[in-house]
Amino acid sequence: MTKSFDHGGTVFALARSLGISSEQLLDFSASINPLGPAPGVRDAVCASFQRVLHYPDRESFELRQALSGVHRVGIDNSMVANGSTELIYLLPRLLSGTKGLIIAPAFSEYARALERAGWQTEYMSLLPAEGFALSLEMLAERLAEGFDLLFLCNPANPTGALLPLTMTQEILRLCRRSGTFLVLDEAFMDFCEGESATGLLAESGGGIVLRSMTKFFAIPGLRLGYAIGHEDVIRSCTENQEPWSVNTPAQIAGVSSLADTDYRECTVRYVSTEREAFARGLAELPGLEPFPSAANFLLVEIRNGISAVELRSRLLEKRILIRDCSNFKGLDGRFFRVAVRTGEENHRLLVALGEVLGESSR
Repeated sequence: MTKSFDHGGTVFALARSLGISSEQLLDFSASINPLGPAPGVRDAVCASFQRVLHYPDRESFELRQALSGVHRVGIDNSMVANGSTELIYLLPRLLSGTKGLIIAPAFSEYARALERAGWQTEYMSLLPAEGFALSLEMLAERLAEGFDLLFLCNPANPTGALLPLTMTQEILRLCRRSGTFLVLDEAFMDFCEGESATGLLAESGGGIVLRSMTKFFAIPGLRLGYAIGHEDVIRSCTENQEPWSVNTPAQIAGVSSLADTDYRECTVRYVSTEREAFARGLAELPGLEPFPSAANFLLVEIRNGISAVELRSRLLEKRILIRDCSNFKGLDGRFFRVAVRTGEENHRLLVALGEVLGESSR
């Protein structure tokens, strides 16, 4: 039985329940680029408004052409989707198989997608005491049990742990040996692009890479993601995708976002600097232990007795929202996740955490 499928970023519904506007909540539960969308995105979308008189380009040709240049793959090695979540749900329906393995802790939609498609779902849970390290030996033993599909997120969500490309190559090798299709979710890989396996999967097959444009490029309301893989895999996915799933403004925003290399480089530098400062600040608070992260969020373990549920509730009184991670498979009530926001906003959370933790220890 899987845990409930809650998510971060439920700011509008939460604000309604509190009787306040969404602007009054400081949302650390959704891991979105603190710099906001690339500067030219708004103008590009507005300038293309007349294009809404036509159906969207089903092939998303301009965006796929841009992706081809960014990832140095052929245009037929990519497809565009209504967020990477669309692809997460498409793949179990498309692949022939009945048994899926998820490396946990993990995004809850993997399990939900498998269950909706009638698959049996099992987990390989990584341990906090070991820094959520993945053992290739243990993975080989699990895959030998006979799995048709493996869901793996890199960098992992919610832990932020990053696997080097050399290790991903070994995982792909293990999957091939066991006849397991690898679904590699790189939703946060833009923050550490050097370890991406897009080129590997585009050339060799045996799996697919899922990417999101909502986190790094700060356009979650437009719902935009894509996949990269071998031409045969991409063709099969495209043929089974719902028509017109990606609207025109989303496609335009994607092209504009990818074109701004200065924005992308600035984002990586800014998030890296703020993440390290934020992690130090969290570690200095009594009873908190942040885990190393390669993404734009930090997983934190509470070691002073207060639960993540209570901490979330107390912070909500201060109009600050964090992600309680107790519903992640492999975690419990000691864990919460926070997005890396601006230095000023991160400081505000640190102050609020200090007040709540200080009160709870009395």
